[in-house]
Formats: sequence, structure tokens, C-alpha cells
Amino acid sequence: MNLTDKDALIIVDVQYDFLPGGALEVREGDQIIPLINSIQPLFSCVVATQDWHPEDHLSFAANHSGKKPGEVVDLDGVDQILWPVHCVQGEHGAEFHEDLDPSYWEAVFQKGTNPRVDSYSGFFDNARRGDTGLGDYLKERGIERIFVCGLAQDYCVKFTALDGLSLGFETYLLQDVTRAVNLNPEDGKLALEEMEGKGVKLIESKELID
Repeated sequence: MNLTDKDALIIVDVQYDFLPGGALEVREGDQIIPLINSIQPLFSCVVATQDWHPEDHLSFAANHSGKKPGEVVDLDGVDQILWPVHCVQGEHGAEFHEDLDPSYWEAVFQKGTNPRVDSYSGFFDNARRGDTGLGDYLKERGIERIFVCGLAQDYCVKFTALDGLSLGFETYLLQDVTRAVNLNPEDGKLALEEMEGKGVKLIESKELID
């Protein structure tokens, strides 16, 4: 694949809490880190997203009396899955893994900072009331194609890819450079089908070099 200066790599949420041993671990999530590092030099534009929650975030089950992770509540008109406390601002779990090379990154876009609405996507919150600035940034850089990788395939990666598509970017998902949390065993597979069905192109990282 011929990459140009109109292509961008988006690295989604490769943070300790989403990696094995973390508060909301994604199985085998650490296996994508060497792959991410190997493809970053291929891109002239690399950005990352970072889950960055205040400790009183209402997506945390701990902030709802009697509720447990996995339950769903109504949060200002949006169905919200409740999660374990994760990626709290300033805590170790919110940091990027030390093996992930940030030297190619132009910018980091933080999301989930509003305690009343979750933000799976790197572009918008789940209610589309807030904007991280990522879309405008990429358009100002002249980016036309985005390549999405990171964690987790069935949530933040999926919604980042779909929102990128909705903003007019030609959108690719690097299938081997993402892993699913799989609250239900088929969630990752269903996420791939949904993305492909809506126009996201599914490729493998080796195709970037071929």
C-alpha cells in the first residue's frame, strides 16, 4: 500500500488499565504494542487517544449505589454500560504502556473528561455533545485516510473508526493491531462485521508494507 502525507495512524487507548493486569484488561492487548511500534515510522502523521476520566465519572459502577460492572443505566438519555473504575486522571492505569514508543506522535487527544458522558470514540463523546478536536486537527493537516489500531476493538476502536468514517475520512482498521474486550464472546467479531458493513476497510498491518 502506498502511504502518503495524507494518511494518519490513530493509536487508541493503549493504556495500562486496558492491558493484561489492568482494571479493565483486554486479553492479549499487550501483543499489539510491538506491531504499533513497527508501523509508526511508515506514517507522516501519528496521533494517540487517551481515556482520561475524573474519579467521579458516572460510567463507573462504583459511582452508582448498588450497581455492578456490566449493568446498564440511563445517563442523561444515553444507555451507559457501567465499568470498573479505570483510566483515572493522573493515576498509573491511565498512562500509556512504557513499551509504546511516543516519539512519532504529533498529539494526544484525551477523552472521557466529562463525568456525565462516556467517550468511546477518539472524535466525540457518546452523546455527540462534546468534540475532542481530533477531526478538525486531521482535516487541518490535510489528512484524507485514517488507519485505526489499539484498544479495544469492540468499543473505543470501533467507535473511533465509525466516527472517522462519518467525518469523511477513508477509514481502515488494522485487524491484527487491535484486540477486543469481549464482554460477550462474539463482540469482537460482531464489531468487525459492523465496521465493514458501514464502509470501514479491514486490513492487516503487513499490507502497509506490501
